[in-house]
Amino acid sequence: MARYTGPRVRISRKFGEPILGDNKALQKKNYPPGMHGKTKKRKVSEYATQLAEKQKAKYTYGLLERQFAKLFDKATRKKGVTGEVLLQLLEQRLDNTVYRLGIAPTRRAARQLVSHKHITVNGDIVNVPSFSLKAGDVIGVRERSKSLESITNSLSIQGAKKYHWLEWDNSEYAGKLIHVPLRQDIPENINEQLIVELYSK
Repeated sequence: MARYTGPRVRISRKFGEPILGDNKALQKKNYPPGMHGKTKKRKVSEYATQLAEKQKAKYTYGLLERQFAKLFDKATRKKGVTGEVLLQLLEQRLDNTVYRLGIAPTRRAARQLVSHKHITVNGDIVNVPSFSLKAGDVIGVRERSKSLESITNSLSIQGAKKYHWLEWDNSEYAGKLIHVPLRQDIPENINEQLIVELYSK
């Protein structure tokens, strides 16, 4: 599946947030990219604001347009507030959960671990980054991948990340999705209502 492979810092500078994990570079150049980046910002339209919020969500979770549109369509068919359900579906992706558990330092690295068959779900190898998890699923590191340097480094440097909806067993190198996260538990700075308004046009 295709994915964004362009300059990460440029995207973070565009939104003014380290959405791709490059905070140091953003601090050096805390203005938008391009020759007019330092000039006074023009007033943006409502549509442009909504579009930017959708783009931010796409880049944050590593989805392309078609994938994101399909996920939004799925969210509209589920019970609940569409915007909140959309973020919950994004959080339930396997690559995102591997990142949240601290097995990988970034979502991009988590995606690679999943694609290269280093991750299991309920004991079975799953190599589809977009695999949707459900409450009770156990996400683990494949036995022969537990000594992989990128995984051990990630866990030793930052440790298993703590989230209300996840638990981590360091002795087993496995985590569990306890429940689907509530909107207030999701730390991403995304205004999902703007995305809903954009797709409603």
